[in-house]
Amino acid sequence: MKILLVADIHANWPALQAINETFDACLVLGDIVDYGTDPGPCVDWVRRHATFAIRGNHDHAVVQSVEARGGSGLKGLAAVTRPLQRQLLDKSQLKYLSRLPVTQSFCLDNLNFLLVHATPRDPLDEYLPNEVGAWREVLHSVDADIVCVGHTHIPFELNVDGIRVINPGSVGQPRDGDARCAYAVIENRQVHFRRVEYDIDLTVAQMRETGMEPWVVNLAESMLRTGGKPTVGSQYPASK
Repeated sequence: MKILLVADIHANWPALQAINETFDACLVLGDIVDYGTDPGPCVDWVRRHATFAIRGNHDHAVVQSVEARGGSGLKGLAAVTRPLQRQLLDKSQLKYLSRLPVTQSFCLDNLNFLLVHATPRDPLDEYLPNEVGAWREVLHSVDADIVCVGHTHIPFELNVDGIRVINPGSVGQPRDGDARCAYAVIENRQVHFRRVEYDIDLTVAQMRETGMEPWVVNLAESMLRTGGKPTVGSQYPASK
């Protein structure tokens, strides 16, 4: 069985489109929307292809109309792109996001899976480093062979006392210094981390077409082109 793992799409449709994989099952690990400005096609793709999907903190914030507070970097980006998500998503797409569970447990290919966007202890918001010691603390009561997570935008695999923790990285906003779309495939019980180039110019052009202020587009473009490291001058303006 070939299982596709995708996480943290963040409304980046050109990045999601670049994934060209056949698969028997698709697991989506949250944060389909926010940060980017093309959420509709991303939600529709997940609706069509996901065998199992869960809610991320940004999906939750969009459907619950949680206002993002401005600041530098990502906080500033979320503050200005989040209101646009509800304008660009139709009622059925918002309803789909609102009905996504926070966690999913199931058996696939004779393996017990747990899907959670952040951690089992705090499914939406907790950040943990890719260190066995940190994960051991939150997995002590988990009954699963494989725990699939997102949230950090950093791909990794850990073996924690027999439980495999897999983060495929981010489709739409990598933060490991590699600008390419990140995802993973589990095939014959082996994990393969994959990267694929996509048209960043198209993503940036789409942002401009929505009427985003130049500083917003510049910040997003900087993060996309550097794999998560905004350059000097691309931060949230002091006057905002």
